[in-house]
Amino acid sequence: MHPNEPALNKFFRAAIKTQASDLHLKVGQPPKLRIRGELKDTTGEAITAEEMKQMVFEILSPDHKKSFLESGTVDFAHEIGAEDRFRINVFRQRNVISLAARRVNTEIPPFEKLHLPKVLEKICNNTQGMVLAVGPTGCGKTTTIISMMDYINRNRSCHIVTIEDPIEYLLKDKKAIISQREIGIDVEDFDQALKYLMRQDPDVVYIAEIRDYKGVTAAMRAAETGHLVFATMHSASASHAVQRLLDLFPQNERELARQTLSLTIRAIISQILLPSIKEGVDRIPAFEILISNPSVRKLISEGRETDLPNVIRNSREDGMLDFTDSLTELIMNGSIEPREAYKYVPNVEELKMALKGIRADSTGIL
Repeated sequence: MHPNEPALNKFFRAAIKTQASDLHLKVGQPPKLRIRGELKDTTGEAITAEEMKQMVFEILSPDHKKSFLESGTVDFAHEIGAEDRFRINVFRQRNVISLAARRVNTEIPPFEKLHLPKVLEKICNNTQGMVLAVGPTGCGKTTTIISMMDYINRNRSCHIVTIEDPIEYLLKDKKAIISQREIGIDVEDFDQALKYLMRQDPDVVYIAEIRDYKGVTAAMRAAETGHLVFATMHSASASHAVQRLLDLFPQNERELARQTLSLTIRAIISQILLPSIKEGVDRIPAFEILISNPSVRKLISEGRETDLPNVIRNSREDGMLDFTDSLTELIMNGSIEPREAYKYVPNVEELKMALKGIRADSTGIL
């Protein structure tokens, strides 16, 4: 451990060295690190309640200590040198202190390293409208969006404002200037961040997760007024994402929201992560990509979003991609086992036909 630094830093340095995403400290347990998605024990000894209290209180500011003693939990950021940063939550459970820390990444993976399709560059070149990345927790949608933010950062002179909880990657100014706002640290909550968003003169906005009516209205308003808005949300597909967005509106506002969404949506990127059999690659993404065109706008405005998969399937020349095509390519190039693809594909028989070179469209077999 470096001289005169907090005792907790030895655990943070271990997380940095092993490229762990998270650190967990719990009384009575050895420190644990989350590496490539799995929680693993370290060789350290079990932590006592007194050790935990001393280590945590050593890095808490007076305000954070007061907040923790009053509420039993506190969020704050902790830096190791100039490059490494952790978002920390200290909380009380069963009358002892626990700590969970997320390592904030400074290296933004490029499209190629993440195995992202080239069409994402075309999506990044939009100057207004809304782009959604959807999928289950842990599917990599945040990493995809951040890589797209970095692409814009490298290629366009603009102001990018992000609202995140927590910040998972630190973006550095390149051609663009970046303002990253972390909930609980830079701003009290999402409501406050969204309220003042337009006063910060953004060109590109990233809302880390759309959770409620206020989030979706702010995103759509920004997209409607000439900004490029990126957002994430939990949804299984493009059609489900449209339905879920509209369900966030009160019944009497949904028709207007539907028409606005049909005009402002630019793309919906759905993704899943699968175990890879390719050397040097642990997990690899498969995608469904919807890109707005006249057919997409018409279906959304008419409330026929359940027909969007057919548009995706028949618009490959526009850069659209469905999960069947994406999974087929991953199997054919030796990236995944077929049995893994069968777990995620919407229609197993369609995938089996595609692997034989038989492609289905919305009306039958081509």
